[in-house]
Formats: sequence, structure tokens, C-alpha cells
Amino acid sequence: MALASDLSTVFGLPTHPLLVHAVVVLLPLAAASAAALAVVPRWRRRYAVPLLGVTLAGVGSVPLAQWSGGRLHERFADSDDQLIRRHVELGNDLLPFALGFGLSVVALLVAGRLADRERAAAADDGNVPPTWRRIAAVVAVLVIGAGVAATVQTVRIGHSGSTAVWHWVTEG
Repeated sequence: MALASDLSTVFGLPTHPLLVHAVVVLLPLAAASAAALAVVPRWRRRYAVPLLGVTLAGVGSVPLAQWSGGRLHERFADSDDQLIRRHVELGNDLLPFALGFGLSVVALLVAGRLADRERAAAADDGNVPPTWRRIAAVVAVLVIGAGVAATVQTVRIGHSGSTAVWHWVTEG
């Protein structure tokens, strides 16, 4: 029982189901956390670094899951299953959603930090225009939308994969 040299299997089992769970857990967790920080700006200072870490881990797990899924699909290349083909197509589309979400989180944290500084300056001098506060509000809406899109796409992919596996198990 040893690790495979190419990391497409671990102890004889495909790594794809393991890596997929990282995506399925971390991307929606990052999306929910980002939405919370977008809605409650005072949490940004305290939770910005953990949010960034979860987001990077979630986005980074996407290409790994895609790679391992490709390796798994190669093992069943002679299969002409429509369900598997649909899962592969959906899975190949996730990276742009994840990257867009990741970039929107970074934009939220940067714009939020600048908005906080602007807010502090406005407290000292009432003549500070609310430029970054407005930008942060727009980015907050963007991060919520991107998080929802990435989560919905993740659920669609997971459902198609589960359907394909269950069909294979029951119809075999």
C-alpha cells in the first residue's frame, strides 16, 4: 500500500473524490464567509486573513480536482457514458467561476481596507468624499454574486458527478 508516483491514486484509490471534497467544502465556505464580510464591514479587519486563506485553498483546489478528474477519465476512456461526459464538461467550466470569485474577494479586501481608512479620515475631517466606501459597496455586491455563481456551479458539477457514479453503480 504505497502512494502512486503520479499522485492520481492514493493507496490504490483515485484522488479525484478526495480533491473534489476540498472544492465542495472550501468554495461555498469561502463564498458564505465573503458574503458575511461584504455585509458586515467591521468583520473585515478581524477575518480578512482567514477568508483569504480559505478562498485561496478553495480556488487552488479546483485545478487539482480537474487534473485528477482528467486522469480518472483517462482510465475509462472507452466509456461513452453521456452522464460522465456531462460531468467532465461542467467540471472543465469551474475554474473561471472560481478565479472570478477569488479576484472579487481580493478586491473586496483591498477596497474595504481603503474604505476603512477613508472612513477614519472622514471622522477627522468631514470633507473627505466617500469614493472608496462607494467602491467597496459595489465590490461587496460583486463578491456576493461571484460567490453565488461559483457555489451554484460547484453544486451542478457535484450533482452531475454523483448522478454519473450512482448510475454506474446501479446500472453497472
